[in-house]
Amino acid sequence: MRVAVYRKEHFNAAHRLHNADWSEEKNEQVFGKCNNPSYHGHNYDLHVKLVGPIDPATGYVYDMKVLSDMIRTKVIKKFDHKNLNLDTDEFKELNPTAENIAVVIWNILRKEIEEKYDLTVRLYETERNYVEYDGH
Repeated sequence: MRVAVYRKEHFNAAHRLHNADWSEEKNEQVFGKCNNPSYHGHNYDLHVKLVGPIDPATGYVYDMKVLSDMIRTKVIKKFDHKNLNLDTDEFKELNPTAENIAVVIWNILRKEIEEKYDLTVRLYETERNYVEYDGH
């Protein structure tokens, strides 16, 4: 028997979508206002899903306090109120699209969470736009 558990967190960050190999015109055409040289920000909602067996001793799939603390120390502390392009090593060379941010967060958490758990990261950039990554 495998059960899914979810943890929701929130962070704010600025970024600029830009491909240094392209002209300014092509960047503007592809990324539009998201290519603003002065950057722009989002209020990201992060949903982390773990699927695994229920521990008969605790009744938990995963201790949600442990998961919350992990997300806050490994992800939120790293990205909250940061300019992703300028303030983080992860996005110095990687375009900080929602897709890439979700993959980076998944990779950070995957290092901390045992493989017996399926891990999915869903990242809302806006109420209407979100991405999801499960390692595949």
